[in-house]
Amino acid sequence: MDNTNDKIRETLTNMNPWWENADALPVVPETRRHLVSQIQKRMQIGLAPVVMIRGSRQIGKTTSQLQVIKDILEKGIPPRHICRIQFDEISFIKHFDDPILSLAYWYEKEILKEKINLIANKKGACVYFFFDEIQNVDNWAPQLKHLVDINSCQAVVTGSSALRIEKGKDSLAGRITTLNVGLLSLTEIGILRKMKTPAPYMPDNGLEKLTKKEFWIGLGEYGLNHINYRDTVFKFFSQRGAYPIAHINPELEWGFIADQLNETIIQRVIQHDLRSGEKGRKRDVSLLEELFRLCCRYAGQNPLLTTLVRELQQTLNANIGPQKALNYLRFLSDTLLVNLIMPLEIRLKKKKSSPKFCIADHSLRASWLQENISLTGNNQNQAEDTIAGHLAESIVGAFLSTIHGLAVAYLPERNREPEVDFVITIGQHRIPIEIKYQNSVESKDTLGIKHFMNQPLNNASFGLVITKNDRNIMLEDNIMAIPLKSFLLMR
Repeated sequence: MDNTNDKIRETLTNMNPWWENADALPVVPETRRHLVSQIQKRMQIGLAPVVMIRGSRQIGKTTSQLQVIKDILEKGIPPRHICRIQFDEISFIKHFDDPILSLAYWYEKEILKEKINLIANKKGACVYFFFDEIQNVDNWAPQLKHLVDINSCQAVVTGSSALRIEKGKDSLAGRITTLNVGLLSLTEIGILRKMKTPAPYMPDNGLEKLTKKEFWIGLGEYGLNHINYRDTVFKFFSQRGAYPIAHINPELEWGFIADQLNETIIQRVIQHDLRSGEKGRKRDVSLLEELFRLCCRYAGQNPLLTTLVRELQQTLNANIGPQKALNYLRFLSDTLLVNLIMPLEIRLKKKKSSPKFCIADHSLRASWLQENISLTGNNQNQAEDTIAGHLAESIVGAFLSTIHGLAVAYLPERNREPEVDFVITIGQHRIPIEIKYQNSVESKDTLGIKHFMNQPLNNASFGLVITKNDRNIMLEDNIMAIPLKSFLLMR
């Protein structure tokens, strides 16, 4: 036990250097993601004791945690009232039945040296827990629930597993507020590049505005009002994607960035996060890598499962069945590298349709396939322009998937009903969205939206067309066209 206690002390002291010296916080960037203020706002409101930050690796979750800690320390909160634990860097947690509670009790006894609730009863005092990559702890949600139920404290928690985080939220009902974090928005890329940057058009909370036609008209106008900024930043986004590393170091050649994306994100996820399955079973790394390659190839599309299986069998020369391929696809989705957009359930009557693949960021595709496709119209041929259209669809799907509380689906072509690229649902309202990433948009390009809107059951009063260029904001009275580069100014 003494050795374990020493190991805990050494590990947690290294993770919390401010316990010994308030000025020993690791150096954090001055520039901040919008996430930092969103976390702080939810902590101040205090509607729930736990703020959950859900997003894929290397998007700035840990950096945002440290920036919040820095602000708390600068407000004069005693350094020992802040405990941060990074669970993907603790190997000895497997020796504890309840690691979160065991480490919290150790912290209370050895560092605070008084009960958390006694501190909370002092005017203006609070204890803060920051848990990083909490999904690495088995049975994490009941432990976190117990911690905040019996202690008056606040917790900021990050996780990069969609499935494990979603499952845990059920246990924490009423105690958790969730932030789904995507990659950098166009307004954040500008901040990192030291540009004078407009605020995001969409408010931090509430989806009701999205059900109003005026919101989307205003978004199109907002893009035009900031056209120079928008076009410049969108060019950066097209060239390098939206991972922070690509814009913190704008002088680095793309090849260095691509290698880093492969090593620290794709390979990290495939060889570390997904390598071990249930009960320690090892997963097939080659299959994961090849399946991710196919997700990149089919970004923005919904290939048949039989097509994927056939290509996997041919490339790997292995007998891979549909169920195994589907399971591995779900593993990739769980890491948030790939968003699987499912078909809309209305009238489908359980007919099977493939999910649509939306990659977390087109830079991952460019680095993994070693193939750069321009989103700004500088491609070499028609085939590359077609791929750019698919990537635009992937970008929109991934973007919509990060808006908390927004239901996102697509409508497959069925029984003479045309396909609709995306359908978002807010309460009883539905908005059909078509991606037409081409030089011109004509009336025939809106047939899918019109058909969808003409079905009373869908309750869709207007639709959106996401375009490549600035065109008329209103194609018809109830169909609006918004260029992708303006659409991405929402957040």
